[in-house]
Amino acid sequence: MHLLSILELSLAEDGPDLTTEGVFGPGDRLQAIIVAKEQTIIAGLPVIPLVMDLCAAHPEELSYTWQSLAKEGEEVAKGSIVARISGPARQVLRAERVILNFVSHLCGIANLTRRYAEKLEGTGVRLLDTRKTMPGLRYPDKYAVLCGGGHNHRRNLAEMLMLKDNHIDAAGSITRAVARLRETYSPCPPIEVECRTLDHVREAVAAGADRIMMDNMGAPLLGQALELVPAHIEAEVSGGVTLETIRGIALTGPRHPDFISVGRLTHSAVAADFSMTLANA
Repeated sequence: MHLLSILELSLAEDGPDLTTEGVFGPGDRLQAIIVAKEQTIIAGLPVIPLVMDLCAAHPEELSYTWQSLAKEGEEVAKGSIVARISGPARQVLRAERVILNFVSHLCGIANLTRRYAEKLEGTGVRLLDTRKTMPGLRYPDKYAVLCGGGHNHRRNLAEMLMLKDNHIDAAGSITRAVARLRETYSPCPPIEVECRTLDHVREAVAAGADRIMMDNMGAPLLGQALELVPAHIEAEVSGGVTLETIRGIALTGPRHPDFISVGRLTHSAVAADFSMTLANA
């Protein structure tokens, strides 16, 4: 539902395609290919039929066909043809830019995620995304993270209860905030607590949090914080994680984190480069 809404909005932003309508008639058809202009992980090709359906001005335009030539999560070489589309010229050309925008964006997220995931190979630590996604693109963005080898954290605010600094400050303490959640919900969903100091970690452990997030802690402090978290409570590290630092964070020991969350997977990924060109029949 969210994806279809954002696709409709994307097409509405373009308005009527006066150029295409002026050059091609309703009966004109063409074939096109989508080409990867760089080596890339594939994510988002299933958006093609959704956009094509939305671009169908008349029932006969649903006669288009499309074929995926690459698997989601697969890495392809520069110059690879990843999809073919055949259909009414007006429909294919109107859909072109919206399809490329989405595929390029999602592949970019998958590419960056793969680079981070490779840094964690052999550590046993899982890479998580965050809710720092493009407005309206939460689910596609998180899908692209999966294609790149990462894991989803919270897709929405109902999947896990997370006490962040503002919740804790307003409630008065971690202990009080956790207690209020357990009084409100029965059964109570898992509770994660964002901690900024060693005292916060101790309090979250004593309150029985299910997961403790060490937020923006430097190396010496992070090691001490992790040692305070017993094995039955999950430990997550977040804040300022880069490709250069993520492996060192994962190997902080002897108590390693269970998860490392990286917001830049979705808010700072560079779009991959694709083009759509006409193909021979």
